[in-house]
Amino acid sequence: MTAVAERRPRDPAGRRQAIVEAAARVIARGGLSQLTHRRVATEADVPVGSTTYYFSDLGALREAALAHAATSATTWLDLWRQELDANAALPATLARLTAEYLTDQDRHRTLSELYVAASHQPQLQRLAQLWPEGLMALLEPRIGRRAAEAVTVFLDGASLHSLITGRPLGAAALTDAIARLI
Repeated sequence: MTAVAERRPRDPAGRRQAIVEAAARVIARGGLSQLTHRRVATEADVPVGSTTYYFSDLGALREAALAHAATSATTWLDLWRQELDANAALPATLARLTAEYLTDQDRHRTLSELYVAASHQPQLQRLAQLWPEGLMALLEPRIGRRAAEAVTVFLDGASLHSLITGRPLGAAALTDAIARLI
């Protein structure tokens, strides 16, 4: 008698989402150039046929993974809004939130891949603008347009700095810089 493999319950939406999340992890580890159906299938622990069923071409899979990364990042802005509403010390609060946010290097690698891809592929520009536009909308009513723009650009730079050096800026350095910008 042979052992029968346990079958997973059918969940098309869940399987598609697992594939998208796996693709984002593949991008985070190796960049867009490493994204293949086979690597994503291995990462998601699904047959390659599942990845090609939900995403017939690699471009669609890439865009879905980058969209997932961009929209996941914007959920942080909702948390930031709540924290900033509850705390009067904007530079220190924003610095603490940013320091926590910068600890997820995979997220920043994936978003950096999105930004570079968007510079070459106009269809990705809208996705690439979700985070900076969301941050601007969050900060502008609190500190004005010019300061919000300066802080947004600085935080994008802080994200790149952490990727390049492997050392995210600490809360003290972020607080000082944000206070100077506003």
